[in-house]
Amino acid sequence: MEISNTLPPAYSASSDTSQIASNDPAISSDFETFLRMLTAQMQNQDPLNPVDSTDYATQLATFSSVEQQVLSNDLLRNISTALDAGGLSQLSGWVGMEALSTAPAHFSGTPISLRPEIPADAAKTELVVKDGSGAVVERQNITGETGVIEWSGSTINGNQAATGSYSFELSVSSKDGETEVLPVPTYDRIVEARTVAGTLVLGLESGTDISADDVAALRST
Repeated sequence: MEISNTLPPAYSASSDTSQIASNDPAISSDFETFLRMLTAQMQNQDPLNPVDSTDYATQLATFSSVEQQVLSNDLLRNISTALDAGGLSQLSGWVGMEALSTAPAHFSGTPISLRPEIPADAAKTELVVKDGSGAVVERQNITGETGVIEWSGSTINGNQAATGSYSFELSVSSKDGETEVLPVPTYDRIVEARTVAGTLVLGLESGTDISADDVAALRST
């Protein structure tokens, strides 16, 4: 990433786990039920053939083991929830900024910034612009270009591109005559941050969702 404000740690173990279910009402209720059943078993046992005390110890140990497993599951669940919430809180500061990724970008009349990664052995490099349907709307020779370039919305037919989502590719011809197609990273504004199945997801103005891990750079608008 080209910025220094990477995500800081989003979770402190002491902040959300101190209230874990050591006093969980469900576990307390289960334990009381277990004790009542154990007491009834002792009261109704055959006095001539009493239950071995080791059986009681085994039952208590079994219940304790199950109780600890439930508490562990609750702890892990709370940690996971806290991590998601903490990460989302950090990403909320990204909303409104422009993210660099290979996802399509939104065009509404303002030039789109691109950062093509041109191979060193490229003899010819052509920028290919596609609309939301995948149709090619523009081709530009950008051989020798470096750094950030802009697409102003020009098209093959000479008209200005319509408002919508556009993707960008490089058609690169090497000195050996071989051709390859590469994706072009573009800047698009972040309009939303959310979690999906534990993954931090960013919604772009183009309508595309990307993982926060797919962001190569950020810049203010």
